[in-house]
This record gives sequence, C-alpha cells and structure tokens, in this order.
Amino acid sequence: MAKLFAYTDGACSGNPGPGGWGVVLIARDGQEIVKERELNGGEADTTNNRMELMAAITALETLARRSQITVVTDSSYVKNGVTSWIHGWKRNGWKTASKKPVKNVELWQRLDEAAARHDVQWEWVKGHAGHPENERADALARGGMKPFKDGK
Repeated sequence: MAKLFAYTDGACSGNPGPGGWGVVLIARDGQEIVKERELNGGEADTTNNRMELMAAITALETLARRSQITVVTDSSYVKNGVTSWIHGWKRNGWKTASKKPVKNVELWQRLDEAAARHDVQWEWVKGHAGHPENERADALARGGMKPFKDGK
C-alpha cells in the first residue's frame, strides 16, 4: 500500500509582505513514486508563518477522503504549534499561556479541523539544507508569491 507524504513550505518577501505557499504531495510504494501533485498559491499582504500554515492546511484539505499522511515541514512554528501548543490554546479558549489571543487563530483552527479528518504524522526538516522535496515546496511557495511580488 502506498504511503502519502505532503512536503510543505511558505515564503514571504518582507514580513509582512507578499507571500506564497507550496505543497508537494507524493504517494510512495517503498521508494517508488506512484503519484504526485504540486499545489501553490499566495497572498498580497501576509506573513511567513501564515504561509507555512496555509501550506499545511491546503495539503490536508486537498485530500478527498480520510488518509494516513506524513506532513513534512521546515517550520518549527507549524510543527510545535500543531503537536504541542495547540492543546493548551484550545484548553485556554485560544489564548496563550500569558492569556493573550493566539496569533493566526483562524488558521490554527482550520488546520486543527483539517488534521482531525486524517491520521497525520508531523515531521520537521531543516529548511534550505538540500532536502529535495523541501526544496521543491520552497520553489512552489516562491512561485505562489511571484504574482503578488511582481505587482508591488
């Protein structure tokens, strides 16, 4: 049975500024790639963290049926947020430990909802370190940002 992976990345020029997100979805049977799909998009005025979240959200929302998937991100913010911090935020009514509102709360809620529909494992990889699929996701994110950056 094929294993499903989503390699996700976000990019931003300025911060805030024009940004983009990218996803490489790959189904593997052992080392053999059975199927792959690339997704990307962007926004005119956003942040890197929002684009990292949008990449993960889009990867999970794209799947039509419940799936086992490994989401690979180079964002500690996404990885730590979804595997650790989110539990306390939800318990505290979407407030941080210091009782401040969680930044990007609508995206965290959307990611939480999307992840609940699947069996998700989260992995972190070092960005810009030659990981082939992470580099592809980064290129897609920069491509998603391009139309918004060119218009500035």
